Amino acid sequence: MNQNRLTASKRWPRIHNKLDLARVRTTKLPMAILCLVVSCAFPSANPAQVPVYEITRGESTIKFGVDSSVSIKGTFDKWSASIKFSSTDARSGVLDIEIQADSVDTGSGLKNNKLRGKDFFDVKDSPIITFKSTKVVQTGPNTFDLEGDFTIRGVTKTEKLTLTSTGKGSTSGSIDGTMAFDRKDYGMNKGIPFIKIANRVEVNVSLKWKSADLRWFSNNSSKFDNTETESALDLGELVTTHGLRSEDRWSECGVILFRKNCRCG
Repeated sequence: MNQNRLTASKRWPRIHNKLDLARVRTTKLPMAILCLVVSCAFPSANPAQVPVYEITRGESTIKFGVDSSVSIKGTFDKWSASIKFSSTDARSGVLDIEIQADSVDTGSGLKNNKLRGKDFFDVKDSPIITFKSTKVVQTGPNTFDLEGDFTIRGVTKTEKLTLTSTGKGSTSGSIDGTMAFDRKDYGMNKGIPFIKIANRVEVNVSLKWKSADLRWFSNNSSKFDNTETESALDLGELVTTHGLRSEDRWSECGVILFRKNCRCG
């Protein structure tokens, strides 16, 4: 009889807690789902996740304009931008923008050439325009003031980008902001013959972003299509116990924590 008990105990481990019970009634799920479950079930076991964003260039724009007797407005066709965080606090974010000055496009070849010249952007000696934020001040639920180093024509000064952010808690969103500067502070003292030009130049930034973690999951999801394993928790119980009823909550927890904590790939 003791031998039978020993055999049974080997086949059926003792159920010490809820987790063991869930294992007993396990079903087979793709590895990706298992990782989602473990990540959501034990959030306290992992530090808060630092967001990782990727700017989608095709949907984003950097424009500028200056009041003048003849319209001088345009965009830049070649640029790069990044948003990086050192913690989950939005104030730890750093926005870094780099623009190729000779990619200016006003829709007029004459204006473009004038702006590329030595009196304005001076693209030959100073081909890059940059902005790198150094301080973030939250002014409202979705509004921020970003102080940063702005460099044009080789001159660097502190300027402020006022922006509005959308998409908090989701996998995509946008950053729309405005910065104004005095062109004469950067050595652009001359004008254009027969055209009256104001000193104040306004720059408008519209950046669309997606979660880099979501892009990684989408690009690598095929790795897990045919992988099966035993689940550690019953999905229905997980939803009930941890309140994971929101589709967005599942998306954020399952996709963003998937890459960082599960390491299934």
